[in-house]
Amino acid sequence: MTHTLLALALLTLLTGLITRRLRRSPAFLTGRDGRLSTSTALALAWTVILVWLLLAVLAHALTTGHSTRYLNADPGPLSPLATVYLPLLGGPYTALIGAKAVVGIRLQHGTLAKPAPTSPHRPLRELIANDSGRTDLVDLQYVALNAVTMLYVALSFLSDVQGGLPDLPPQLWALTGAPAGAYLLNKLATRPNPVITAVSLTEDTLTVRGGGFTPDARLELNGTPVPTTSPTPDTLTTPLPHPTHPITAVVTARGLRSDPYTHTPTPDTPADELTPPGARPGRRRGRGGVPSGV
Repeated sequence: MTHTLLALALLTLLTGLITRRLRRSPAFLTGRDGRLSTSTALALAWTVILVWLLLAVLAHALTTGHSTRYLNADPGPLSPLATVYLPLLGGPYTALIGAKAVVGIRLQHGTLAKPAPTSPHRPLRELIANDSGRTDLVDLQYVALNAVTMLYVALSFLSDVQGGLPDLPPQLWALTGAPAGAYLLNKLATRPNPVITAVSLTEDTLTVRGGGFTPDARLELNGTPVPTTSPTPDTLTTPLPHPTHPITAVVTARGLRSDPYTHTPTPDTPADELTPPGARPGRRRGRGGVPSGV
């Protein structure tokens, strides 16, 4: 019982330190778009679990007074480390490295853009959602099955701390490798929706910036298709006189639609419209409401 309480105390301490670090620098867990990264979060979680197991086994060995004999036993408390737990980390870290490579290549070639986060807060729901904020079934099963495996490892270890690292049934071990492969394949196979990251208006030209735009991409403003000039993978332009009302832009490429992006233009108010009520146009008012020049 004492060793179980010590293991729980170590887990609480380690989790507290990681949580404090993430609160100070949440970018450690976020992707290029500022949202929580599923692959990074799960790789970190498995790393924390393994570090906790090793620290708890070491603490148990030191408190028993026979650390050398305990650790060198055959089979010993660390026997599953090389055959189970290091390969166990392979799935999440392969998914992490592969996902970063796929996203980096697509961003470099302009076939993908990451929308800016709409809120500084990072809800855990982002772990199972795609860039549009909708729940992704592949991400959901990846997170859920890894969570089940982590819970099994933690409870098995706490039930027998002296036994060391718990062995895993092959069927349960597959709950991390197979979902990691599906997650990575989903990154490779999914056609990303076009994304609008900014809309600007210069003179009489409206510029839409983002990613995933194809040469035949269609631009709609307030639901009406408009012609585009010189399209690029990350820019669409269209002639547009300075409007006085908000503009909602939507880009359609490869049959996929972007999320609407609303741009509110800055009104260019004529000087006559700025004249205070009761004053004669063409004359400026001085201090105290007295027309200048009087």
